[in-house]
Amino acid sequence: MSLNKAPNNNVFYRNQNWSYPRIVKGEGVYLYGEDGKRYLDACSGSAVANIGHGNSEIAEYTKELMSRIAFTHLSRWTVDTIEECARKVCQWTPGDLNHVYFVSGGSEATEAAIKLARQYYVERDGGKTSKWKVISKWTSFHGNTLGALAITGITGRKKMYDPMLAQFPKIPQFYHYRNQWGCETLEQTSIRCAQALEDEILKQGPENIMAFISEPVVGSAAPGVHPAPVYFKMVREICSKYDVLWIDDEVMAGFGRTGKKMAIEHFGNAIPDIICTAKGMSCGYTPIGAAIANDEVFRTIMVNGSGSFHHGHTYAGNPLSAGISLKVLEIMERERFVDHCEAQGEYLMKRLQELYRYPIVGDIRGKGLMIGIEFVKDQKTKQPFEPSEKVNTIVNNHCLELGISPYPGGGSADGFRGDHMQITPPINISREETDELFAALEGAIKKTCEEIL
Repeated sequence: MSLNKAPNNNVFYRNQNWSYPRIVKGEGVYLYGEDGKRYLDACSGSAVANIGHGNSEIAEYTKELMSRIAFTHLSRWTVDTIEECARKVCQWTPGDLNHVYFVSGGSEATEAAIKLARQYYVERDGGKTSKWKVISKWTSFHGNTLGALAITGITGRKKMYDPMLAQFPKIPQFYHYRNQWGCETLEQTSIRCAQALEDEILKQGPENIMAFISEPVVGSAAPGVHPAPVYFKMVREICSKYDVLWIDDEVMAGFGRTGKKMAIEHFGNAIPDIICTAKGMSCGYTPIGAAIANDEVFRTIMVNGSGSFHHGHTYAGNPLSAGISLKVLEIMERERFVDHCEAQGEYLMKRLQELYRYPIVGDIRGKGLMIGIEFVKDQKTKQPFEPSEKVNTIVNNHCLELGISPYPGGGSADGFRGDHMQITPPINISREETDELFAALEGAIKKTCEEIL
């Protein structure tokens, strides 16, 4: 039975069991409620508001652009902002990822990527190609459309829709804290996980596998989890060996969030075939995302093939969103926010190590300002709390009381159990604001321990 906590109005809220504070203003790293309470946005919404709220330069530019041209459909027209945004995006991506297919968000980006992969093989090999399966990983999240859910590996988030989903094969996540082999080092876990990819390709038959998709740093499914560099080196070799496209899901991790332009840069020189992006492309100032293809995929479909991608969305590639994204990326470059994120991430991660003194803190991991904290019932055995204990909700409520808003979640241990919290503040957060975030977070964890232990 619903708790019916949501406001009683005409909005179909996402969760009727949550009481929604009404926000009246955002400024910098802070959100302000109508009651005057100030919240430090410790998750940037959901790793979206990466350069903070209320940027007047973006607001003024948006007004000017909207008065000039707000919408055209990409099936019929092109506009300077669309072309310039695509050019700028490709300056942020590695290798020959030079072709930007615009969409309106992350789920659309991963959906577009798997359709690109399928059409690539149809155009290259003919309509009778048997390549159609996507290998993904347990403890992963790739979006909420039916295609994106089919490649998602968090059981609890997709169980209701399972009868409607393609049952794509899954392999283990590079989740060292809970690795199934008892590996003692992250590198050992990473190697075993990469070997699992090759094993699954052979099991399914390489002639049936069209793509492998992975986040470089895991988002909401297991915040902050990442491999050793050897993992993606092996992935690139395996995918090339068996003629499989590698899709890099950077919807959350891309565009500066981890202290690099794209998170894949942390892991050596391995270059994916398609990158999915969204959130950091516009930092919340407009809905936008993209599937970015390499030269081979683009040429096979658009130059040597039919010349038409069988896919599209009304608001994909509209000039207003493209222009806003371009302005955001220009500001990020000018202000050197990616370098700032790297420095602040190192500082915050060092401070967070102090939290291991609290018995419910099991694991702290991440890159840059994409950090996850996992809560456990027993630090030694890593036993998770039961979902009915609602530990992530308790910690989150104490955080809100103390003026910070992180991103709570669950299911990381086995798809249903496993409480965690994502810490992804705006990447331009100051040192003083970072200290404020840490102090409130520690206070919330301390209060939780006093309440439940």
